[in-house]
Amino acid sequence: MFASLPLTFTAPWVLTALALLPVIWWLLRLTPPRPQQIAFPPTRLLLDIDEHDETPQRSPWWLTLLRLLLAAILIFALAGPVWRAQEPVASRDGVLWLLIDNGWTSATSWDDQVRTAENILTEAEQNGQPVMFAATAEGPNQGFVPESPAAALETLRALDPRPYPPLRSELGIGLRKAAQDTPPGAVVWLSDGTATNDAFLETLASLTEGVPVTVLTGLQTPLGLKSLANDTEALSVDVVRHPENTTSVVNVRALDLKGLVLAESTATFASGDVETEARFELPSELRNDIARVEIAGEQAAGAVQLVDDSWRRRTVGLISGQSGDLDQPLLSPLYYLERALAPFSDIRRPRDSDIAAAVPSLIDQGISVLILADVGRLPDTTAIELGEWVQSGGTLVRFAGPRTAGGTDELIPVRLRSGDRSLGGSLSWKQPQHLAPFPDASPFSGLKVPAEVTVNRQVLAEPTSDLPKRTWAMLEDGTPLVTAAQSGDGSIVLFHVTADSSWSNLPLSGVFLNMLRRILSVSNVAQASETAEDGQPARSVLPPLRLLDGYGRFGAPPVDVTPVSAANFRDAFASRRTPPGLYGSEDGFRALNLMRAENTLQSLNIEALGPDAETAPYPATDPLDLRAIFFTLAFLLIIADAIAVFVLAGGLNRLRLKTRMASVIGAAALATALLSTAGVPDAYAQSSSDDLRALESTLETRLAYVLTGVPEVDDASAAGLAGLTQFLSERTALEPGAPVAIDIARDELAFYSLLYWPIDPSADKPSDQTIARIDTFMRNGGTILFDTRDHINASTTGFGSTPATLKLREILEDLDVPPLEPVPPDHVLTKAFYLLDTFPGRYSTSPLWVESLDEVTARGDRPVRAGDGVSPLMITGNDFASAWAITPTGEFMFPTVPNNPIQRDYAFRAGVNIVMYSLTGNYKADQVHIPALLERLGQ
Repeated sequence: MFASLPLTFTAPWVLTALALLPVIWWLLRLTPPRPQQIAFPPTRLLLDIDEHDETPQRSPWWLTLLRLLLAAILIFALAGPVWRAQEPVASRDGVLWLLIDNGWTSATSWDDQVRTAENILTEAEQNGQPVMFAATAEGPNQGFVPESPAAALETLRALDPRPYPPLRSELGIGLRKAAQDTPPGAVVWLSDGTATNDAFLETLASLTEGVPVTVLTGLQTPLGLKSLANDTEALSVDVVRHPENTTSVVNVRALDLKGLVLAESTATFASGDVETEARFELPSELRNDIARVEIAGEQAAGAVQLVDDSWRRRTVGLISGQSGDLDQPLLSPLYYLERALAPFSDIRRPRDSDIAAAVPSLIDQGISVLILADVGRLPDTTAIELGEWVQSGGTLVRFAGPRTAGGTDELIPVRLRSGDRSLGGSLSWKQPQHLAPFPDASPFSGLKVPAEVTVNRQVLAEPTSDLPKRTWAMLEDGTPLVTAAQSGDGSIVLFHVTADSSWSNLPLSGVFLNMLRRILSVSNVAQASETAEDGQPARSVLPPLRLLDGYGRFGAPPVDVTPVSAANFRDAFASRRTPPGLYGSEDGFRALNLMRAENTLQSLNIEALGPDAETAPYPATDPLDLRAIFFTLAFLLIIADAIAVFVLAGGLNRLRLKTRMASVIGAAALATALLSTAGVPDAYAQSSSDDLRALESTLETRLAYVLTGVPEVDDASAAGLAGLTQFLSERTALEPGAPVAIDIARDELAFYSLLYWPIDPSADKPSDQTIARIDTFMRNGGTILFDTRDHINASTTGFGSTPATLKLREILEDLDVPPLEPVPPDHVLTKAFYLLDTFPGRYSTSPLWVESLDEVTARGDRPVRAGDGVSPLMITGNDFASAWAITPTGEFMFPTVPNNPIQRDYAFRAGVNIVMYSLTGNYKADQVHIPALLERLGQ
C-alpha cells in the first residue's frame, strides 16, 4: 500500500503482471489479423486480385498498441485502484483506539461519522491492525477489548444517535482497563464538536501519553430548544446554537397530538449570539392543544420540546365569600389570587354575586380549577353540582376565613374543628409559626421555604389516621397548613389560612405563587394512588410511555429504561436510564425534555489532551474505488478492437448491403404507419355542449329553471327569469348571465344556488335517482323554489288539494324535507335586499314557505343541511315567473291578479330578495345591521 500517494491499490501484487507486457507485445506482433474473405464470382476475383494489398503476416502496429493498452488497463483494474482524496488517520503499529460520539448532537451528521469510521476500519483491516472500538453514549457496559476491524464494523452498523448527550466521563474505567491490558498505538476520536467533561480529557491524556491522538471535528451541530414557558400572552421557547453553527434564521413549529401544525414562528440570531427566542402568540385555548414544539427540518432529540398538561394554561374561576371586593380591592382575597395566577392561567370571575348562580356559570365556561376564598357553606344544590364536577376531573381549591371557621359543607379534604386558632386566642401559640419543609410526597416538594413567612391564624383539622398523607404543607409545630384529597378523577385542596394577608403573610411571598403554580400543574392530570397496600404513603412512579430517539422521533420504550418517581420527576434529566419522552399513562403523563434551562452548546477544546493531540476535519469526500472506471475503459477498448478486426476482415462490404435492405424495410414500415393514421377525426376540447354549459355556468352567475316538457310553462319560466335577471342588473350590483334551462334528471346542479321549479300536474314523478340528486343538491347548500302557480284556485288560508299541490306532495314525500313555516316577520328574507313583509307574484294570496327557524332552534339539527343558514327549499303558489316574464321588446307577458303595478314591483323585489338570500345566506341577520334597518323603517 502506497500511503504517501492519493492513489492506492487493494491488491498491489497484481501490478507485477505489468512485467509481462513485452511478452504480450511479442505475441500480438506475430499474430496476423484474420484473412479478408471475398465472395465468389471468380471473374471479379481475377480482375481485382492485382489491385489488392497482400494480407500482412504481422499485426498492424496501432492494433498491437491498442491491445497492449487493454492488457495494462485490465491489470490496473484487477489491482483494485482506490483514489483517496485525504488521509484522515496517522497510522502506527499497535491497537487502534476508535472512539465515536453518538449523542443527540451527532444526529444531523451521523451518516458522515459512520462513513468516516467505516473508512478507518477498512484501512485498519487492510493493514491487519486490531481495533478497540467504543461509543461515548453507550456507557461503561462495552467490551473495551481489541477486536478485528470486521467485528468493530458490525458494532458500528448497529449504533444510532442516542437521545441524550454523550456521557464521555463514563468511559474512564473501561479505557483504563484497556490501556493496562494493551496500550494503544494510535487514538482516533470522531467527535461531534461539542464541549466535554474535563475529567474525560484528563483521563484520555493520561492514558495516551506519547501516543498520537487525532480528534476529528467540523461537523454541523444541530440546534436545540430549551426553557419552554407559557405566559399570559404567548408560549415561548429558547433556541440554542453551537458557536460554530452559522444558522441565522430558524423556523420553529408547534404541533398538536395528531402531528398537525398549529403555528409557526421565526427566530433570528443576532451576530455572535448563541441563544434567541421563538414565540407563539396564540389564544390560550389554542395553546393548550400544543403537544410538541420542534425546529423545522432539524432531526435531533434536542431540537424538540414536549408539552404535557403541566405546561398548558388552566382556566381558573374565582369566587369570594366577602362583599365589597370592588370597593376596596386591596382588602379582597381575589386581588392577591388574580395577581398570583395571571402569569400562567386565564381567570374567570362570575358576573352574578349569587353563589348558586355563579358556580354553574363558571363550570359552563369550561374552567379547570375553581378557587373559593372564604366561602363557608355552599347551597345544597350547588354543592351537589360542584361535587359532580370535581368527580369528573375538576380541581377545587378553598381558602379559609371567618366564614369557614363558622362551619362548612362536605367539599373539604379533612374534617375541621369549629372555630379558629389565632395568636392570643383560646387555641393560641406564643409567637407566629413558620412553615416547615414541604413533605417529599407533596406537589410542593422541592420549593424553598422562606424564613419570613409566618402564620398568625388558621383553621385546625381534626386529627385522624389519614391526616398525614393528606397534608401537603404544615407549620413547624406539625399542624397542617394545606391539605388535599382525591375525589373521583378530581381533587379538593384546602389552605387553612386566608388568601389575603389578614391571617398570614404567605400571599405576599413568592412561594405562594409557586404553590399555586404546582396545584395548577397537577390539575386535570391522572394521579397515582396515594396509599400502598399497607396503608403507608405510596411512592408513585411514572413508567415510560413513549420516548424519543436520537432523531427526535417517538418510539417504544427500551427494556432497560427505568420508571421515574413522581415526586422527583421535576428533578429528572435525560440520560441513558431516563431518555426524554412521555412518562405515565394515556390518562395522564409528564414530559421529560432533553435540554434544561442551564444547558448550552459549547465548542470542544482539546488543550487538556496535551501536545500529542491534534484536530483534523472530517474528510470532505469518501475514497473513490476506480475499478469500475478501469473495467469500463477496458470494455470500450475491447469494442474498439472488435471493430478494428471487423474492418480488417472486410465486413464493411457486407454491412453496406444489409444497410440498403434495412432502408427499404424502414421506408415500407413508415408508409404503412402513415396510411394507418389516415381518416382519424380531429379532436377538440369542449366538444360537447355539456362541457360548454359547465364552463359558462362556472364563469358567470346564472339563474336556472327546471324544464317540465310543457312549452307554455317552460317559455314562461325562461321569460320570467330573463325579466328577473334584467331587474337584478338594473337595481343591484349583481349582473347574472342568461337564464339556464335544467333537465333535473341529467344536468349537473352544483353550478347553481337557486332552482326555480314550476309544478306541472301532468308531469311524471321523478325517479329515485333524480330524487337522490335533488336531495344531494339541497344538502350541499342549494335552494329549490317550488311554484305550484295555482293559488288563485286554492283556498285563501293555505294550500288546497289542487292537482299541482298534489303533484308537489308526491315529489316531496321521498325527500328529507325540514319543517316549514310562512316567512316570519324577522326572517332574513324580509331584509336580504329590500324591506318586505309580503312576497307576491302574479297572485298575492299565497304565503312563501321556508324552513322553520323555531324548529331548528329547538332541535339543533336540521334534516337538510343548508349553506350558511339558507332554507333548502321554498314553496309558493303565487306564480313568480309569470309576474317577472317580459317580452323581447320589454313588455310584460302576463297581467297580475289583481292588475296592480305595485304588486308587480313587489314581485320583482321579492325575486331580488330570494336571489340575494340564496347567494349571501344569513348575512343580513347580523346584529350590526339592525340600527340601519330600524332607521329605514322610521323606528
